[in-house]
Amino acid sequence: MRVSEQTDSRIRRGLLRIAAGQLGRRIESMVLPLELLQQFKSSDFPNQQEYEVWQKRNLKILEAGLLLHPHMPLDKADTAPQRLRQIIRGGLERPIETGKQSESMQVLRSTVMSLACRSFDGSTSETCHWADGVPFNLRLYQMLLEACFDVNEETSVVEEVDEVLELIKKTWVVLGINQMLHNLCFSWVLFHRFVATGQVENDLLFAANNLLAEVENDAKATKDSVYSTTLSSTLSRILRWAEKSLLAYHDTFYSGNIELMQIVVSLAVISAKILVDDISNEYRKKRKEVDVACDRVDNYIRSSKMETVKSSKRSSKNQQNPLPVLSILAQDLTELALNEKEIYSPIMKRWHPLAAGTAVATLHACYGNELKQFVSDIDELSPDAVQVLLAADKLEKVLVQIAVEDSVESEDGGKAIIQEMAPYEAETVITSLVKVWIRTRVDRLKEWVDRNLQQEVWNPQANKERFAPSAIEVLRTMDETIEAFFLLPIIMHPNLLPDLMNGLDRCLQQYVLKAKSGCGTQSTFIPPMPALTRCKTGSKLFKKKEKSYTTQRRKPQHIRTQLEVLGKKIINHLRNSKSAHVDDIANRMEKKFELSAAACVEGIQQLCEVTAHKVVFHDLSHVLWDGLYVGDVSSSRIEPFLQELEQHLVVISATVHDRVRTRVITDVMKTSFEGFLFVLLAGGPSRAFTLQDSHTLEEDFKFLMDLFWSNGDGLPAELIDKLSTTVKGILPLFRTDTESLIEQFRRVTQESFGFSSKSRLPLPETSGQWSPC
Repeated sequence: MRVSEQTDSRIRRGLLRIAAGQLGRRIESMVLPLELLQQFKSSDFPNQQEYEVWQKRNLKILEAGLLLHPHMPLDKADTAPQRLRQIIRGGLERPIETGKQSESMQVLRSTVMSLACRSFDGSTSETCHWADGVPFNLRLYQMLLEACFDVNEETSVVEEVDEVLELIKKTWVVLGINQMLHNLCFSWVLFHRFVATGQVENDLLFAANNLLAEVENDAKATKDSVYSTTLSSTLSRILRWAEKSLLAYHDTFYSGNIELMQIVVSLAVISAKILVDDISNEYRKKRKEVDVACDRVDNYIRSSKMETVKSSKRSSKNQQNPLPVLSILAQDLTELALNEKEIYSPIMKRWHPLAAGTAVATLHACYGNELKQFVSDIDELSPDAVQVLLAADKLEKVLVQIAVEDSVESEDGGKAIIQEMAPYEAETVITSLVKVWIRTRVDRLKEWVDRNLQQEVWNPQANKERFAPSAIEVLRTMDETIEAFFLLPIIMHPNLLPDLMNGLDRCLQQYVLKAKSGCGTQSTFIPPMPALTRCKTGSKLFKKKEKSYTTQRRKPQHIRTQLEVLGKKIINHLRNSKSAHVDDIANRMEKKFELSAAACVEGIQQLCEVTAHKVVFHDLSHVLWDGLYVGDVSSSRIEPFLQELEQHLVVISATVHDRVRTRVITDVMKTSFEGFLFVLLAGGPSRAFTLQDSHTLEEDFKFLMDLFWSNGDGLPAELIDKLSTTVKGILPLFRTDTESLIEQFRRVTQESFGFSSKSRLPLPETSGQWSPC
């Protein structure tokens, strides 16, 4: 108690004198400061100044115990309090004469005893109440309890602590202390000593926590208002101190002092429970059945996580790191969650069954708020955006896993915690961004196709590669797009690939269709049929159709070949990806580029046919329509047509891709046969054939077939025979006389329409008035 030996000796002598002069009187029937004042004179002190200080201290004690904090309220009608104030005021100015015969001492004694011996029923009490008023008595008792600690080592209690406590308990009757107040005071003294000495001796806090458990039982057993007030004041201060560290416990506790955290949490929980019960009793309210401990710990967990996230976010912004801030934050929170599970949650689980689940749910919500703001500002796919979203997805999986593991034994199986964790849907956001990326790339390619097809002029002789530059460029762009797609730092390539493939397929189909449309059609080059009418030789009914069409050979076959190469590349990319079920997706990709592949097939067919019709009916029209069999048959035979046709076949062989060359030549042959028939059957009034011309016609057609057979180096003989069947069926008609032809026509018509021999044959429509006569 920091009392010197000299002072201790003097007090002991005074107490012995008091005991000798008051034989038979109990200690509670005396006012000790008053008795001590009368026992000592100035000669008992080293000097007058020390004596005056000691006298003033005792007067202050009397003032505190009888006037400032009396056991029972002062009566305003009583003059004793005023007299005591005057005496004390005078004593503070100059020393009081304390001899037994001193008038001032007698007045002081009379006044003090009248105030100390009051009772609530108005009678004079044998017990003096000079030190049992609250909180004066508690302060005195706290000072007495300080004697339990070693003067030389502040964090240690004396070895004789039990004996000291027994001595201190003897003052209970004077100070108005009971076991409940003792438990409360001693727990506060232990707690205060722990805090005041730098929080280094955990045993002090542990002892305070154990005593507080007894205080909890005491609080339930009494409804004393004075005790409740003291209890509330004391525990509120303890709770404020505890929660200062618990509301951000990551800043205070770590693996090295985690045992201290358990004591602090226990201290806070017990204090909170006592205070809640005390408030309910004070206001006579029926308290709702809530788990105070669980609610408090839940608050500590959530508050600590929010504070930690704020701190980590500030730290991430200040780091010199190439990673986005939210990616760093996700890594920090992942580490924090794992530490929480390993270090802190086992402590908190004593009071909160879902401690780890609550912690990760809070982290999930905090990061979710940051992520929501981040996503709202994203308008396109970027490396940073993908990195943050992938980090968020990884973090979420860790947090959910911890929550699930923590909820295994809970009543609801952790549904409440899981429902609290609204999904980030990072994969959905990435998918949406990738789809936007795909649409942007495809739209750019469509615009490019439209623009370049309008500007491009096809010149096969200037292009050594025999491919249209636009075809090469569109395929290169597609290849670059696919490469860029697989370079995206995502894991759902196989799932999103169909969207890209469909877009590119439609875009390429558009290119092929537009290219095909620029090549014209067969009907563009086929001459018009002459009107069926009676006319004379030399009539101008048959007019040559003017053509200014130039076919554009954009080589659908090259596109089709390159699509196969692209398809193999895509499958290789899929094989190298880390996605599950990649084999199934790769197998489904066998039907890739269906639209554009089909368009290429149609385009190749149309291009071959149009090329053939252009060569035969446009490029060679001067030797076919304008020259073959015009006028005299013998002087306008097929040799000029064959010579120029052969030159065109040489050009085709040199410029057309190997894989379609035979097809083009076959179509040229087929169209040549059709052109030969057109000359024979619809050659117009400039041509007239006799029976004698039939041999010439058959010979010329054989020359035409031999050109394509080319002594076995050309087209197969079987193919030539197959495609020449129609012409071979028509040529014999030119050896037949007119009457026989009419009879054959009549017979065929009767068989077809079922007319009798006397019926008139149906007449074809004509361009003018026509009569069978």
